[in-house]
Amino acid sequence: MHKIMKHLPDDYDCYFTTYYGDGWLERWEKRGWLEATIMGKWCQKENADYCKAHGLNYDFRGKQHDYDLVFMTTDMTVPKNIQNCKKILIQEGIVEPVDWRFNTARLLGLPRVLADTAMLGLSHNYEYFCVFSEGYKKEFIKRGVKPNKILVTSVPNFDNVERYRNNDFPYKDFVLVPTSNHRETKRPHDRVAFIKKVLEIAGDREIIFKLHPREIVDRATKEIETYAPGSKIYTKGNTEEMVANCSCLIATYSTVVLTAAALGKEIHCDYPNELLNELKPLQNGGKSAKTIATLGIELIEN
Repeated sequence: MHKIMKHLPDDYDCYFTTYYGDGWLERWEKRGWLEATIMGKWCQKENADYCKAHGLNYDFRGKQHDYDLVFMTTDMTVPKNIQNCKKILIQEGIVEPVDWRFNTARLLGLPRVLADTAMLGLSHNYEYFCVFSEGYKKEFIKRGVKPNKILVTSVPNFDNVERYRNNDFPYKDFVLVPTSNHRETKRPHDRVAFIKKVLEIAGDREIIFKLHPREIVDRATKEIETYAPGSKIYTKGNTEEMVANCSCLIATYSTVVLTAAALGKEIHCDYPNELLNELKPLQNGGKSAKTIATLGIELIEN
């Protein structure tokens, strides 16, 4: 969002907010029941700190002004105070596969948020939906998103992955294992079985685990030290740069597999490699931010 803002005219008044909901979602958030999601207080703090560090205007929940245009990275819920303004939806990362949650929510008309990112785009409450690739466009259409609203623009952070090769991460040609926060978000995940699978695939190669930011570090570290002794463990650092330096990536379900696919890495994950190649982000040398900003300018000026 910050990158997109840099391509907007200087006389535009731009504000940022962390993602928020209203009604029952707001009540749950205030009670601390959504801490495993991007509506949690941890995310509110990180966003506020980022805006302060970069001198950006911050308007939590968009209460200070009536806005003409909103850029958003999810429409799992669309808060009431932005429902009637122009919006551009931007795909932020990999989306959940269609499963029983998606089918149940669709069949019974339940809130989209219950199906997580699987229902991204299905609010249709936006002017444009900017997506990673032609492969994702086909996938979203298959799920019910209106074709005339989808634009293949790629997105900032994923549209120039070659730049990640220029880094100072000290290791190369290793097996990278970015972990998931499935357990923290109450989804099934057998971590011990996953670690054993990693060892089988890695063979004699060096293994580096990069823990998910929302994972319980002590528990994950103890499991790795028990079942994969000698492996390196990182809790912080630029994951994309680690992907650029690895020779192989093993994951269950993570957006970084799309970066790895765009970089031509050996990948082992829950997605077939053929599908990953279709879904991987369009590479345009970092032009996505300007392209998306221009769409916003046209909506405002017209």
